[in-house]
Amino acid sequence: RGDNLFPKNPDGTMRYDYTDYKDTWKAMEKLVEKGLAKAIGLSNFNSRQIDDVLSVATVKPAVLQVECHPYLAQNELIAHCQKRGLVVTAYSPLGSPDRMWKHPDEPVLLEEPGIQKLAEKYKKSPAQILLRWQAQRKVVTVPKSVTPARILQNLQVFDFSLTEEEMSHVGSLNKNWRYIVPMLTVNGKPVPRDAGHPHYPFNDPY
Repeated sequence: RGDNLFPKNPDGTMRYDYTDYKDTWKAMEKLVEKGLAKAIGLSNFNSRQIDDVLSVATVKPAVLQVECHPYLAQNELIAHCQKRGLVVTAYSPLGSPDRMWKHPDEPVLLEEPGIQKLAEKYKKSPAQILLRWQAQRKVVTVPKSVTPARILQNLQVFDFSLTEEEMSHVGSLNKNWRYIVPMLTVNGKPVPRDAGHPHYPFNDPY
């Protein structure tokens, strides 16, 4: 609270808020009841937390937004959501190559040889192959771009289809790699910023 949006403890770790997310959900439901929101959803929740919210919800979550791309395919989580009627939205579907805090040794999704080969076959960009892969498995994508030409290109993924074999190949690239993990330096070492919170979602299998 106050002017510091990310307050820290003396040892450099984050000062967390411990509000139960179910209480937050009940407050969000009131926005729907008042006509201030048409639909509400979740972001970065794991399967256990989703079911926890569903157990108290009178307004069902419409969507789950999570990082998702071939290196983090999220197959189990997607199946879990679709079985319960939640739409899955993928952020960083292209691997977030332009973010400021990327590690120099991390894998570059857009340079993956199998993706580039498919791009050559279909005369598309690697980004379009990645977006098409998500569309065919009924995952909504939010590719970030500020370039009009690239925004238009991101929409041009509905004039071709990947074969079942190609879909399987792209899915086989999964390595459970997360690009979006905010980090802090504590005692001279990088650590995940939020890993100490009791509701940290990424300790569960999915």
